[in-house]
Amino acid sequence: MEGRINVKNKQTVLTYGLLVLIIAAAFIPLPYYVTKPGGAHELDPIVHVEEGDENDTGTLMLTTIRMGPATIYSYAWAYLREYEEILPKEQVRYPHESDDEYNVRQFHLMDTSQQNAITVAFDEAGKSYDWTYNGIYVLGIFPGMPAEDVLEAGDRITAIDGRKIKASAELTDYIQSKKAGEKVTIAYSRNKKQFEESIQVQSFAELDGKTGLGISLADDRTLKSDPKVTLEAEEIGGPSAGLMFTLEIYDQLMEEDVAAGLKVAGTGTMAADGTVGRIGGIAQKVVAADRAGADYFFAPDDQVQKGAVSNYEEAKQAADDIGTDMVIIPVKTFSDAVAYLQNAAASK
Repeated sequence: MEGRINVKNKQTVLTYGLLVLIIAAAFIPLPYYVTKPGGAHELDPIVHVEEGDENDTGTLMLTTIRMGPATIYSYAWAYLREYEEILPKEQVRYPHESDDEYNVRQFHLMDTSQQNAITVAFDEAGKSYDWTYNGIYVLGIFPGMPAEDVLEAGDRITAIDGRKIKASAELTDYIQSKKAGEKVTIAYSRNKKQFEESIQVQSFAELDGKTGLGISLADDRTLKSDPKVTLEAEEIGGPSAGLMFTLEIYDQLMEEDVAAGLKVAGTGTMAADGTVGRIGGIAQKVVAADRAGADYFFAPDDQVQKGAVSNYEEAKQAADDIGTDMVIIPVKTFSDAVAYLQNAAASK
């Protein structure tokens, strides 16, 4: 009898142990990310141009993908399904990048994308805007470098050794004029509070021995436009909605109905000079746009090396694979997209 009880106890322990392993497998992250088609979101409720025309008959949509850290189950599921992609972690995150640094970098990319969208649309429409410089935005800290014990991602550097900083290049040049071992005094803000700390300059192996503090940085500027533009896009990260933001802003600025009667989705980064740039996951965004019933899809016609495939070619292949009637349009610049919409609306 005692032997049977021991066997039963062992079986119970094994059963519970197996259940714990099965549950744990759903939460233990792998060094991969899984991406899948997201949604196509109308831009009218997101973009607001003060006194702009929001009653156009056309519909402009940005497209998204869904992305998250892979577990054993999501990895296996993605491996079996079409239009779900498995990406090594290093393709998504920088080496040594913390969660906070990743989030700060995504916010900065999105903020820059929105600023470019406004300025390009305003330039095209002949409207005015101006900039206010706020300082240097700290995107990340390199492990083992002097800034690690002082600065954090999201801090804003406003002065060095009592000198106001007007550009990130100015800060870099000043630091690199110092010798390893010298100290500099950094004035910075965090959570609306002001701080001042001394940091020792060190030689930086990744800069071929040049001196540095060990931070990645960018210029922090506030855009003031007339009329004022507000974008309610807190849930959308990264720069890939730049083109569609620009089109919606321009459409509201203009009296003419730029996308008259058309249902248009798309993707692509927006550079300050109006160039439309390459993005990731474009096949998944084609799927998302098709599910939303888009008639047209703008895809970056980016320059690639011989043997590589452009975003437009990827999008065209995905459209052929899913058998959609949606027209894939290649664009290199914002002006290309505007011209296509004007011609398509005129020919209706």
